[in-house]
This record gives sequence, structure tokens and C-alpha cells, in this order.
Amino acid sequence: MSTSERSFARRIDLTSLQLFVAVCELGSIGRAAEREFIAASAISKRLSDLEATLGTALLYRHARGVDLTPAGESLLHHARAMLYSLEKMQGELSEYADGVRGHVRVHANISAIVQFLPEDLGAFARAHEAIKIDLEEHLSSEVVRAVQEGAADLGICHVPADADALQTLPYRSDRLALVLPLGHPLASAPQLDFAASLDFDHVGLHTNSSIYVAMHQAALAAGRSVRLRIHVTGLDAMCRMIDNGLGIGVMPQRAFELMRGGIGQRLVSVPLTDAWAQREIRLVARDFSTLPVAARTLVNHLRAPEAAAPEALAA
Repeated sequence: MSTSERSFARRIDLTSLQLFVAVCELGSIGRAAEREFIAASAISKRLSDLEATLGTALLYRHARGVDLTPAGESLLHHARAMLYSLEKMQGELSEYADGVRGHVRVHANISAIVQFLPEDLGAFARAHEAIKIDLEEHLSSEVVRAVQEGAADLGICHVPADADALQTLPYRSDRLALVLPLGHPLASAPQLDFAASLDFDHVGLHTNSSIYVAMHQAALAAGRSVRLRIHVTGLDAMCRMIDNGLGIGVMPQRAFELMRGGIGQRLVSVPLTDAWAQREIRLVARDFSTLPVAARTLVNHLRAPEAAAPEALAA
């Protein structure tokens, strides 16, 4: 590190960075002051000092609050990554002090969480009682972003094709199926092409979910559109909406089978024959070889025995 870089690092104040992030999240110095229990004038002074240190404006100040300048947007990205790293360091060191050997932050999509992770993480926790796992559910695109930014050690999801270069390993595969009320015109089919469902109303997941994106692209390829009647945020909510006559839906076959006990025999699933309906769920990391020991232990537990070496995603 050069002399100028060391000088810059010494002039950056972590408290000021934390307050800057708070102001950005709340859009107001006043609201940030209330949340952080500090005078608004003190926050304003720290932000002014931070701008002076960096030699550029970070915020546009106006009567309604603040907006980020381009430099402010860049700093917010780096500040969040730095604070995440500090929180991780503090958590891991405090746990070592308490005799705990590790802490792994995992972000996963709903398909992995509903279908596979309860059993796999349960078995891991029983075998490695000294390793703590923090699991959060996110969309696949958000899982990848969290790994890229250092907010998660490990991601488990359907990896978007346009992800930046990361490493991935096989975890599980799933197959999508069309879920319909018993007695629906399509319910007796042994299997279906997704295009056959486009004449009917759909209950869909979040527009950024991997399932919805695949449905939308398949409909466009067929020169059609999805007749979406309602969006839901979870697979259990989708089943309840379908059960109450609001449409049909696409979800992983195994997830439907696991949840079917709660809805009796009123719904059926028909496997989809489309190529995109057969999907891979993968483990995602920036670099598996540099993961902490606890995270590598979890990866080894989750990997399929025949898993190949990590492969880089195309940018």
C-alpha cells in the first residue's frame, strides 16, 4: 500500500460511513438522526467532513431530504460492503471467544429452501453443532448479488445467465409442474407443454423470480402472453390462490408434493415438458477455495458426491 493509500485509509472514519449509509437508507438527515440517536447537526458535520476528505459532493440536499450524487452511489456500494465485512468479522471473533467454531451466512431462493435445505441443513447442524448458519430467502438474482457484494458467504439458487464471473457447484435439480384445481380441463393430462396453459388465468410469483422470467420468455417465444391474474410472494400462497379458483400456477414438482398435505386432494400437478422446466440449483461463491473453514465444511456437506470442480460463470 502506497503512502497516499495509507493516508486515505486513516482519514476515513467508520462512524461517518455508518451515518452516511443510514442517511442514504432513510433519505433524510433528520430521520437518520432519530434512528441513530444523534443530533442532526452532528450528522451534517460528519457528512461535510467526509465530502471534504473525498474531495467530492456525495449528496444533493433539498427541502424534502437528500439524494445521492454519482459519487455518493459509488461510496454507498463500497461502504455497505465494508460494513458487512466488519459485522462478519465481529460476529466470527465473538463466536470464537464463546467457543463456537464458525459462522456461515447463506442466501438461498425459495425453491431450495422449500424443497431441500430443511433436511440438509438439519443434518449439518446435528453433525456440526459448533457452526452457526444464518439463512435468508431471496430471489435468485438477489442471491447472486449478495455473494458478489460479500453480504453472503454462500448462495444457493438457479443462477441467472447474465451473472458476473463467480464460481458454482452442482447442488440439486428440480422440475417445474403446472398446478391446477381438480376438475380443470388440463388436470387429467399426464404431462403438458407450457404453451397449453396460456389460455387460462395464472397465479404468478414475483416478476423477478426465475420461474416467472422463464414463463414470460416461453410465452413470448410462442407469440403469446401470460394471463397473469395475481402475483404472490410464496409457493404456499400460490397454492391457496389456485385452490380458491384464482387461476393455475407453475412451481417445482417436489415443492407441491411437500405442501400438498395442507390442501388435501383438491389440487393436482402436471409435469411440464419444456426444456426450461428441468432446472439446476447450484451453490455459488466468489471463490470456494478462499471460503472460511466453516463455509467450506458446509459446501462439502451440500455437494452431490459426483459434483465437478467449480466453474466460472460467463460474464
